[in-house]
This record gives sequence, C-alpha cells and structure tokens, in this order.
Amino acid sequence: MDRQRLGVNIDHVATIRNARGGDTPDPVRAALMAQAAGADGITAHLREDRRHIRDADMAAIADAIDIPLNFEMAATEEMARIATATKPHAVCLVPERREERTTEGGLDVAADANRLTGYVAPLADMGARVSLFIASDPRQIEAASRVGAAVVELHTGTYCDAVAEGRTDDAEAELERLIAGAAQAHDLGLEVHAGHGITYDSVTPLAAIPQVVELNIGHFIIGEAVFRGLPDALAEMRRLMDTARVQM
Repeated sequence: MDRQRLGVNIDHVATIRNARGGDTPDPVRAALMAQAAGADGITAHLREDRRHIRDADMAAIADAIDIPLNFEMAATEEMARIATATKPHAVCLVPERREERTTEGGLDVAADANRLTGYVAPLADMGARVSLFIASDPRQIEAASRVGAAVVELHTGTYCDAVAEGRTDDAEAELERLIAGAAQAHDLGLEVHAGHGITYDSVTPLAAIPQVVELNIGHFIIGEAVFRGLPDALAEMRRLMDTARVQM
C-alpha cells in the first residue's frame, strides 16, 4: 500500500503567539520543524478574523518550506486574492462562522454549487489543487465532483468525538460513513483526504481507509508537542499511520 501523506496544521502555534502578542512562538519555525521531522505538507488556515494565522505568516511559510503548502480558507474574494498572490500547492475551501471556536461541519457544496464552480476554476487555473472540506455525505461528494474540485477532505470530527467520548456504536457508524464516502469520492475521480480532531486514539481506522491518501492533523500534534516536542509528537502519529497501512 502506498505511504499515506501527513499534512501538519500549524495554526495553533500562532494561537499561542497571539494570546500574548509579540513574535513567539513562530509558526514559520514550527513549519520548518515539522518539515524536518517528516511532514509531507504544511496546512495553515487564514481565517477572515485572523484569529491565529496572519497574512504575513502565509507569505513567510510559503517562502520558507520546501514541501507543499495547503492554504485553508473561506470561499471569499479577499481570500482568492491572497491565495493568488501566495501561490500555494493546494487550496482547501472550508466553511467559516465568526462565533465558532474551530471549523464546525463541512461546506454545503450542493446548495452553493453554482457559485463554487466559478470560484474553483480560477484557483485551479493558477495551478492550485482545490480541495473542498465536506461531510461524508453522498450528495455533497457528488456535488464536489460537479464543481470541479480535484480533492475532497472528509470531515472526521464526528467520528473522533465519538471515539474520545467512548460512544462505540456512534464511532462505528460514523466510520462506516467515512469508508463509504471515501469509496464514492474515489470512484468519481476525486483524491480523498481526511481531517479534523484526529488523535493517537482515533487515527488508526482512518489511516486504514485505502482511498484516503492524506490525513491533515494539527491541534492534537501541536498539543502533544508541549509535552514531548514537535518531532516526537509527529513521529508517533507517523508511526501509527504507517502501521495501519501495513496491516490493511
């Protein structure tokens, strides 16, 4: 089985920096450390309210790293302009609400298909692989294919929450939805990624889904880095992912 890619989201290094002000800890340094430790890509979400990553961070990260940059953003004209200037390897369109703590749920691509078709095309034309962050729902997956996205990232938060709370039946049911969604997306010619809320306890079944070629993980790895250092925290996630793929 092909090696599954690990994208590391460094947003919450910036969250810690912004809580105190100043320049430390530096998300660019975190991106470079993750690269050196074996990350296959760096993800950063420039939110409309700039609550963690800032415009200057995106430019500095893009200049500093030698691995792909995945630019998470809302589907707004402002973000399209910044993405065009930054020229990331990939753009992942996500829903945003100002009052949420973190991204909640996936894009409603089916309801916004006409607008998203026009939004995706220029990003793809500039060379970015455009991904849509969606629930593992047949209607949303089919719509993602229609609007011209190259990739879907399946929202794993519901599954990971059920694992964390010990709701075994709910976790198994949600995992089956993710497995079915990954198969559907793959059959439609979409590259399949997954992410949100993944921990050491929840990663193995997700890594074992054969069509999922990339996991994007941020908050948990950055949290673990406080206790064991970023290279070790990342290496343990990498080990669990690799083991899951070998045992498929």
